[in-house]
Amino acid sequence: MDQSAHSEDQNKNIELDSRRKRIMFRCHHRGMKEMDIMLGGYVEKHIAQMRDEELNELEVFLQHHDQDLFSWFIGRKPVPDEANTDLFRRILDYYKGKTES
Repeated sequence: MDQSAHSEDQNKNIELDSRRKRIMFRCHHRGMKEMDIMLGGYVEKHIAQMRDEELNELEVFLQHHDQDLFSWFIGRKPVPDEANTDLFRRILDYYKGKTES
């Protein structure tokens, strides 16, 4: 690998690390403690393995309001089709697994 390609790889890793840190912060500082715990716990465990596409999906998911997310997670309101993604179901499964333990 030539020096410029190696440098590009390092820059991309630094950028991803920075991106992951921003996402982690957003998940742990939602404004609603329940969502801090639910999202923060899931992301803390999985973010290191998430690919760019998954990070993109997570960033879109984080744009939903906490009250809506919480209502969907606890089943108080039906999950709209646009939010009922694989990511949502993985987070829900993670949360259910934590509460059943």
